[in-house]
Amino acid sequence: MPLTDQQRQRYGRHLALPEIGEKGQEKLLQARALVVGVGGLGSPAAFYLAAAGVGHIGLRDGDAFELSNLQRQIVHTTGSIGRQKVESAADRLRELDRAIELTLYPFRLTEANAPDILALYDFVIDATDNFESKFLIARACHAAGKPYSHAGIRQFYGQTMTVHPGKTACYRCVFHEDGVPATAAPAGPIGALPGVLGSIQAIEAIKCILAIGIPLVNRLLTFDALAMETRIVSVRRDPLCPLCGRR
Repeated sequence: MPLTDQQRQRYGRHLALPEIGEKGQEKLLQARALVVGVGGLGSPAAFYLAAAGVGHIGLRDGDAFELSNLQRQIVHTTGSIGRQKVESAADRLRELDRAIELTLYPFRLTEANAPDILALYDFVIDATDNFESKFLIARACHAAGKPYSHAGIRQFYGQTMTVHPGKTACYRCVFHEDGVPATAAPAGPIGALPGVLGSIQAIEAIKCILAIGIPLVNRLLTFDALAMETRIVSVRRDPLCPLCGRR
């Protein structure tokens, strides 16, 4: 549908970009993105997707908000303490734009429910904080053929990459599941770090939806906040990968 006058005002800065323009903004308004984890990474990712006009956003998180989360999970407020994260985040996104459609999943993503959920979306953002969930998302996205953005953070360091299943290196090509603990003791992060990585994830989702720019595929971006250094590490699809390999 053509943009309304109000939408042209809201997204005027996008319309001024030749890579987006009115047609691109219409495509964003029709797009559907799933954010798995509405904490440190998911907060900026979901907020910027909503601000960009992604028309339907799914929010998946089974946790309740705690006081210690305020240091980094910026989509929530002090009033969110004790509430389900997806409900708190949804309230904030609706304050930003009432026209955006939201679907809330206040429970864990599992092997059983992932296929039905992922089938509804164009792009998935892995904003989880444990290896078990990240490997599950990699498997589910591969099975569903859904592109996704991985990011991980710890202390002052972060990393992110984008995966197009069956076409590019996947999460398991780079990170091996065997011997990796499901959980790790909390170590930070510094509060602003997930803001950097989560924002990159939102950009990657928008680029994928619009088919513009060069996606962060077959490349792992690493960020060192202490040294303020960013590196790009080339990665390859592993022919022996147990998830996407030839066997």
